[in-house]
Amino acid sequence: MLMIPGPTPVPEKVLLAMAKHPIGHRSSEFSQIIAETNAGLKWLFQTQNPVLALAASGTGTIEAAIINFLSAGDRVLVGNNGKFGERWAKIATAYGLEVQEITAEWGKPLNPDDFAEALEADTSKAIKAVIITHSETSTGVLNDLEAINKLVKAHGEALIIVDAVTSLGSYNIPVDEWGIDVIGSGSQKGFMLPPGLGFVAVGDRAWEAYKKATLPKFYLDLGTYRKSAEKDSTPFTPPVNLYFGMKVALEMMQAEGLESIFARHNRHKEATRAGMKALGLPLFAPDANASPAVTSVVPEGVGAKEICALMKKRFNIDLAGGQDHMKGKMFRMGHLGYVGDRDILCAISALEAVLSELGHQAPASGVAAVSERLQKG
Repeated sequence: MLMIPGPTPVPEKVLLAMAKHPIGHRSSEFSQIIAETNAGLKWLFQTQNPVLALAASGTGTIEAAIINFLSAGDRVLVGNNGKFGERWAKIATAYGLEVQEITAEWGKPLNPDDFAEALEADTSKAIKAVIITHSETSTGVLNDLEAINKLVKAHGEALIIVDAVTSLGSYNIPVDEWGIDVIGSGSQKGFMLPPGLGFVAVGDRAWEAYKKATLPKFYLDLGTYRKSAEKDSTPFTPPVNLYFGMKVALEMMQAEGLESIFARHNRHKEATRAGMKALGLPLFAPDANASPAVTSVVPEGVGAKEICALMKKRFNIDLAGGQDHMKGKMFRMGHLGYVGDRDILCAISALEAVLSELGHQAPASGVAAVSERLQKG
């Protein structure tokens, strides 16, 4: 049972669709599947612009976002309050960009005022992009994308490049309404698919920047993908069977509806956090900035590593550990994608039993707290 922030559980209908024999990726039958999935991706991203599918992880989509719209020497702001914000700064530096990091302590949200200060001071309009992680998977913090995006728009020159790897499909991000320039995600998160596909939506301002960008690119040249998408095709060999699964997954999501999807993720976030609090487990992210995709916990008096190991041994439930300096100090419970109320109840129930076995005295019942929140709908 996967209760990690990716890969996430995959519905049986999706698995069965992927079990079919492959077909030719240049056939008319496959072109029809591309047309249907492209339409579904536009719906999910809430955009009229093409959503480009790459055979890549979420990291590949953000690297593509950086190299397609920028040139060596360009100045960029990178929000860094966790492992993935740190990664985007490293990628930007590797491509010769001038990186200014806007930082916050792990477990704390990025402060929009820090972005405002840097952007307002840039009277020469030298800043060409602002790169932020919306849902910082390493900490469970949801950064204020809407506020930071408004500041970028007020700057007038900079693009906003958004890592929405664990927020797209779990949180309402109206891409066109907010005017987000570039946003990327990955199939193994809210899309209810195995790893292997990355998705990038690109707005008109970014395509104008693409014409002037000079960083080297070939396989990740998004202009090539755009031309192919217009013909219901792909520039290179795609993971055909993942497309079979994506078609079914998107149909399932459309049947549920965007509002219901976002409400479900919020319900599971609040239920999980209520359960952890009842069990006396300190939460890493503040309530006001909690990710709908993952809850990070820093247990006291009992080891995070021991909790994860016993959850796997006794109940075959996978939890994620901490990263970098939080390794061994934190565990993370994912609740995104194909997750239902039963899964949250099951995971918290198992956790309650594991904590008892490890000698942790919980002040209240985690199961009761979860049940109470889920009953509110």
